[in-house]
Amino acid sequence: MGVIRLLGLTFCSVWLACGPAMAERRVALVIGNSAYKNVARLTNPANDATLVGNMFKKAGFDAVDIKLDLNVAEMRRALRDFGGKTRDAEVAVIYYAGHGIELDGTNYLIPTDATLETDSDVLDETIALDRALFAVEPAKQLRLIILDACRDNPFATTMKRTVAARAIGRGLAKIEPTSPNTMIAFAAKAGSTASDGDSKNSPFAAALVERLPTPGLDLGKAFRFVRDDVLKKTGNKQEPYVYGSLGGDDLALIPAKPVAAAPQGPQANSQDGIRRDYELALQTGNRDGWEAFLQAYPDGFYAGLARAQLKNVAAEEARAAAVAKARQAEDEKARLTAERANKAEQEKAAAAAKAAENVRIAAEKTKQVEEAKAAAAEQRRKDAEAAVTKKVLADKIENDKAAAELVAKQPADKPEGEQQVAAVAPTQSPSSLSPQETAKLVQSELRRVGCLIGTSDGEWNATSQRSLTLFNKHAGTKFDTKQASFDALDAIKGKQGRVCPLVCDHGFTADGDACVKIACRAGYRVNDDNRCEKVQDKKPVATRQDAKPRDDERKKGEAAPAKPQAKGQIYCNSTGCRPVRSGCRLESVGGQAGYMRSGGGAGMAVEVCN
Repeated sequence: MGVIRLLGLTFCSVWLACGPAMAERRVALVIGNSAYKNVARLTNPANDATLVGNMFKKAGFDAVDIKLDLNVAEMRRALRDFGGKTRDAEVAVIYYAGHGIELDGTNYLIPTDATLETDSDVLDETIALDRALFAVEPAKQLRLIILDACRDNPFATTMKRTVAARAIGRGLAKIEPTSPNTMIAFAAKAGSTASDGDSKNSPFAAALVERLPTPGLDLGKAFRFVRDDVLKKTGNKQEPYVYGSLGGDDLALIPAKPVAAAPQGPQANSQDGIRRDYELALQTGNRDGWEAFLQAYPDGFYAGLARAQLKNVAAEEARAAAVAKARQAEDEKARLTAERANKAEQEKAAAAAKAAENVRIAAEKTKQVEEAKAAAAEQRRKDAEAAVTKKVLADKIENDKAAAELVAKQPADKPEGEQQVAAVAPTQSPSSLSPQETAKLVQSELRRVGCLIGTSDGEWNATSQRSLTLFNKHAGTKFDTKQASFDALDAIKGKQGRVCPLVCDHGFTADGDACVKIACRAGYRVNDDNRCEKVQDKKPVATRQDAKPRDDERKKGEAAPAKPQAKGQIYCNSTGCRPVRSGCRLESVGGQAGYMRSGGGAGMAVEVCN
């Protein structure tokens, strides 16, 4: 019976795609400023930073950056770089040892090159504590800042105040974080100063490395132990304090070591979790997925396969970059030709285009080689898993046969109920998986061969049915699309690469397994056939104007009374003759002075103007 149950668990683990949760990622930035240029050197900060940084490394943190004696530019750069690492981390810690200052209720960390001649220099020459809070903000589970910066500030005695009412505090000011699961630990309570002690390390740093690495110890309780240790060592003169709060659950900086539980039955194959993570990385298919897998599993059978896949991804990236560069060089060559550039520039562009094309061809060949290696690695994996599955099935058949023989040997006169009790329970088989689990497996494989664009959610909906229909069309199969079957799963797994062609939107073209935008050179555009064509210059088109307003104007002019015409009329008097003025006319009169001769006639006329 135990053998049968083991086989059932093993077979189930081969098919189920749920793997163990990945360990949380923890990162730390440790800064120690001792070598100040404008005030006396501090003895302990560099030693404390080294001690605390090594503590984080021994505790298994994924990334620990130890920075000593930083100026203002280097501190800004360190915080900026660390902020990039916290985006994919669950736990982020910043430890700072050195001088700090409080100005008008705001805390600042002092770099080694600060002069602080006036209080206004604080804003330019130091780093606000809020900048450190901003760097740890992306962490998902815990954000912790530890400040051993509450020493007597030597800048305060020489600093000139530009505003008499401006407050410069003793020690650091109280701060309440606004983000949840954020803690800020001070070496001394707000408004008080901390001691460096008489030894190589400060009392606060020594207590930290003693208490924080305790596996499974809640962080709040760990800092209470730190407080007690420092108070005891300084004769109650220095009291560390923590601001911020955590949730109700215990949260340890160092996770508790797992306790080995007593075995309750046969254990599943230890390779199953690795295999499931490998398949997840294979579905992702990018550099980040494979690098994450290799970081979790650097050795073993699947690590070698993952490295082959990572080389294939790198070759594809190099090929895509070479294709883009060759296209750019060809476009530049065409542009210079179209613009009739000088011969030297054209020859230079042609040489660059040829060199880029050679690089592209070499990248294509490298991609083909690495793709073949990756395909061979994937085939080796499938062969190995098929051998395991075959052995499991063979053992199942053998055990079922033995169980059947055991039932046959039972006496015939025994009650039927007793015979049923003696029968061996059937082992789990592929059919024991739920329809949703089966659908999820088929969807995952359909995505791998390029037939499914959506997610593998286990819901066999219309989208999944269309994807299986596409697979049937391009693979020449006739599986029932209304449900996900193991026959279809086996057939899809047997395909090495893409089955369904890549369909791209207008303006894009297929390049390997991705759609890339079509780039046309200057003066060209993408036409309806997804090809670059020259943009035609628009010619002016003659348009027929509306004749009605023009006709109305003409008719209006014709209907108006004719204006008097002065053409041919001459006005004469004793001084001489001249043409009749515009707008005037000659009228005949009798016996009047100033009579005129009109047109050389003998009649008398006078010039009349309206």
